[in-house]
Amino acid sequence: MPLSPKSEITLTIEKPVSGGRMLARHEGQIVLVAGAIPGERVRARVERVSKHMAFADTIEVLDPSADRRAGGVDWACGGSLYAHIAYERQLTLKSEVVRDAFERIAKMRLPEPVAVMPSEEHGYRMRARLHGADGRLGFFREGTHELCDAGPTRQLLPESIAALERLRAAFASQAMVSCELVENAAADERAVLVELDRRDITSLHDTPIEGISGLLFAAHHDTHQTVGYGSPFVTDRVPVADRLVVLTHHVQSFFQANRYLLPRLVDRVLRQVPDGTVTELYAGVGLFAVSLAALDRRGIVAVEGDRSSARDLDSNAAAHGAAIRVEHMSVETYLQRPGAERPDTIVIDPPRTGLSREAMSGVLGLRAPRVVYLSCDAATLARDTRRFVESGYSLEHIEAFDLFPNTAHVETLAVFST
Repeated sequence: MPLSPKSEITLTIEKPVSGGRMLARHEGQIVLVAGAIPGERVRARVERVSKHMAFADTIEVLDPSADRRAGGVDWACGGSLYAHIAYERQLTLKSEVVRDAFERIAKMRLPEPVAVMPSEEHGYRMRARLHGADGRLGFFREGTHELCDAGPTRQLLPESIAALERLRAAFASQAMVSCELVENAAADERAVLVELDRRDITSLHDTPIEGISGLLFAAHHDTHQTVGYGSPFVTDRVPVADRLVVLTHHVQSFFQANRYLLPRLVDRVLRQVPDGTVTELYAGVGLFAVSLAALDRRGIVAVEGDRSSARDLDSNAAAHGAAIRVEHMSVETYLQRPGAERPDTIVIDPPRTGLSREAMSGVLGLRAPRVVYLSCDAATLARDTRRFVESGYSLEHIEAFDLFPNTAHVETLAVFST
């Protein structure tokens, strides 16, 4: 009998899939289940049905896994889809997700499990977007616009949660649509951009809020920003070899979010970049390009199309003079320019969607001997890997980083060479 929404079924969970759910089958039909662990038998309620599969939530665990842990974290809050799973098993599942994506999409069997570098589980997050409604501030529950408290997820430091509570109280009479928070790894600088649902932002809060070093405002659907007080920037000092790399970034600029793994991530990426010229695509505020320059490397080109990140990239690169040439344009535009230089190594850190067709064609057209690709989505990495391999590259190295513990996300570093 075909499955229908609200029906309850008993399932045996088979394996993890991208996105955080687990795969099971009911009378041959694929069901993607939230709140379960492979090997468990659960009772689940079907939430929706598509042409090829159904989606269900666990409502009772009949045969629990030894890796199931208590703690009361809402697995749907803020993407905490793995919070009910013992941490070591989380790392194994994320490794399996990467391997499965490569087998299904790249048509490539990896010779051994992908190592996933662990993180401290709590307080790791330096960037977050929270939403406001009815005087509350929190994350959305998975697939809904229903608010849930960010504090119990323990993604943010207790000091960050306390600062956000003071912010919420200060705006009790005004409706916040959302707020973007960024802090540095030391947690001694914390900037917040508050989005309000009204157009008039002429008389806004300009009294400093404890724990927030800079406060900005914007009206909903308006790009204009007003500074309430302080600075919209925070500064990180990342240890690289025997140096400290100084990187200043705006609250709206992209920056890696895990305070604990940031130095190790930079170290692992830089180890894969041999001597020679380097072009970094999707360079952000310059995490890798500026770190290379700090190690006295030269011949670096950093390409970034986002306006906020590109401004920060310019500022961070300036201290290194001619070592870095910054290009303010989209990756596609840069790669389509006549005479784009062929570097010895290309470093790529794209958005979740991976390389566009135009960007992939441009990268392959350069025929760089080495490509170092950092991906936040296993499926799009596997898709792009297939293109690299079909174009004559070999997968030389792969490893992963648990930048978002207790969530379904995994960051993967793949290195290709000709």
